[in-house]
Amino acid sequence: MTVSARAMAAATPAGRDRYVDLLRVASLGTVIAGHWLMAAVGSDGIGNLLALVPALQVLTWGLQIMPVFFFVGGFSHALSYRSLARRTEGPAYAAFLRARLRRLLRPTLVFVLVWAALALAVQLAGRGGGPLAGAALRLVTQPLWFIGIYLAMVALTPPLLKLHERHGWAAFAALAGAAALVDVLRFALGVPYVEFLNFALVWLAVHQLGFLRADGRIRRPAVLAAAGLAGAALLVACGPYPLSMVGMPGEKVSNMAPPT
Repeated sequence: MTVSARAMAAATPAGRDRYVDLLRVASLGTVIAGHWLMAAVGSDGIGNLLALVPALQVLTWGLQIMPVFFFVGGFSHALSYRSLARRTEGPAYAAFLRARLRRLLRPTLVFVLVWAALALAVQLAGRGGGPLAGAALRLVTQPLWFIGIYLAMVALTPPLLKLHERHGWAAFAALAGAAALVDVLRFALGVPYVEFLNFALVWLAVHQLGFLRADGRIRRPAVLAAAGLAGAALLVACGPYPLSMVGMPGEKVSNMAPPT
């Protein structure tokens, strides 16, 4: 039995945010395509095409899709938690956490088990499969770093949602401002290890933008996007930030690990 796209669209509730659905699909496709397109395959293993051809690093401004995951996550978490709070007697936190963890960890566990079995089969059949096979097996699991940070966003959703409901844009501004302060302490004052705070602050700020979208408070997204793009271009041109929006081998500063 097949269902046409037109029929699915007609069955979609009128109040559903279809733009966010588009972001979900586009971000999943982009993260897969982006990782494989960066791979420079040679006889001695797999390298990074962006490091070999630095001019291509500008493409990461479109292919760096991780912030979209956290933005969409904030949107979905706000709607899910509020829906459970209306339908659940007593505190909704446990029900919310259980439902989100189930949706996230079940497919992740299946992926890890299947890929671990495949890696074992390669090892047994080909005595390691050579450097190319070994590198490929490692790279496929590399994006799973995202899971741990995303789980933290899930766990922090209820208190952050309360912060959003009380302060709105100011809650986002506080988190973004704190992330900027961390960069000042890091680059201008040389404070050691402070940069690791941005693993939380940057992604929490983007997650907070998802709350704002869920409440319809991002009324001029084009203006927000243009300001962000102009600000990022200025920071890269004049500041200590590299062009690439993903980490590059050998670079002293990464825009991703930790995020700037």
